[in-house]
Amino acid sequence: MGSILSANESTFTSRGRTEEGYDYNDDDDLLDGRAQEDIAQFPYVEFTGRDSVTCPTCQGTGCIPTEQVNELVALIPYNDHRLQPQRTKLYVLLSILLCLLISGLVVFFLFPRGVLIQNNGIKVVRVWFDRKKPMVNLAMTSTLMIRNSNFYPMSVDSLTSQVQYMNTVIGTHQMNNVTLIQPLSDKQVNFTVQSALGGSLSYLYFFCTLPSVKVHNLVVFMRTSVKISYAGRTAQSSLEMYQYIDCGANSTISWGSP
Repeated sequence: MGSILSANESTFTSRGRTEEGYDYNDDDDLLDGRAQEDIAQFPYVEFTGRDSVTCPTCQGTGCIPTEQVNELVALIPYNDHRLQPQRTKLYVLLSILLCLLISGLVVFFLFPRGVLIQNNGIKVVRVWFDRKKPMVNLAMTSTLMIRNSNFYPMSVDSLTSQVQYMNTVIGTHQMNNVTLIQPLSDKQVNFTVQSALGGSLSYLYFFCTLPSVKVHNLVVFMRTSVKISYAGRTAQSSLEMYQYIDCGANSTISWGSP
């Protein structure tokens, strides 16, 4: 009897599920689809506990405001590859070497070098006599060789020369805006000092006109000062030398001789 009831219950249950063509499994699938749609439409809700606070960025909406996109900062994990650029040491080393190279070139080309000024002495002497005073007039032409060893032009602003005989100044000469010397080149500067041997030195007139003396040599002292400017700086150089001259007649020394 018991087994017959069990069979009947099983048959009833089976019939109930498939009665009028209705399948209860389809009902379960329909519920799952509706649940997913409801979840998708369900707004973001932040569940905060007793000690929790609402996110100040999105204010609990789960969305970042458009006007704050350029104001917010994203956090990147420490092990992110973007925080570990490749060949950083190589780039830093190359940058340092490049800076050192540029600095070295700037120092090499702009560092002021010395200017060589060489006095080649008196090259031409013109002599004429004043029998009335009496006096010996001299025109002594000297030459300077100036060499510019810098990588920028140099200006010779002024040249002053003074000739003395026995501690007596017999002639002076001054020139301004003399010349401009190009980089890594040299230039020859000629100047003439007019001198007079008279007054207390009038006795030299008789010595210079004495026919029995073939060579009328006098020793004169010449002091020359040159003022130059280059690279925003100014320098002054002085040259001093003793020179023999013949006061009895005109004389010319070869320009190629020292």
